[in-house]
Amino acid sequence: MKTLLFSSFVGICFGALVMVLTCFGVIGFGEITALDSEMFVKNAIGCLLCGWFFSTATILFEIEKWSLLFQTTMHFLTVSILYFLLSFFVGWISFSMKGLVTGILIFIPFYVTIWTIFYLYFRFQMKILNDGLDKRRN
Repeated sequence: MKTLLFSSFVGICFGALVMVLTCFGVIGFGEITALDSEMFVKNAIGCLLCGWFFSTATILFEIEKWSLLFQTTMHFLTVSILYFLLSFFVGWISFSMKGLVTGILIFIPFYVTIWTIFYLYFRFQMKILNDGLDKRRN
């Protein structure tokens, strides 16, 4: 339960950060001088929810009886379905075949890149821990 609450907190905070940075970018680099309040609230809730479900879905990687391939598949399916449903609702992706294909072509490389970065990070951490255990034994 602690892990779920911590993951939820981190995900919601990350979603809020993404929303704030997006607003700064739109106002600072775009030609928009004011934000539409309805659009802002819709996008803010979308970012918070997106951050929340991406971070809490990582709990699937803690199910030790599943292989890494199955964990990754389940995580990918979970976050993909939730992300695309949310994206269509919020309006990040147009509700059309072209919008869906474009979204998938953007989503998959980002997912693979982020997954690879986390995989390499945790593999490196595991090596450090194993090296430490080896030194203790000797």
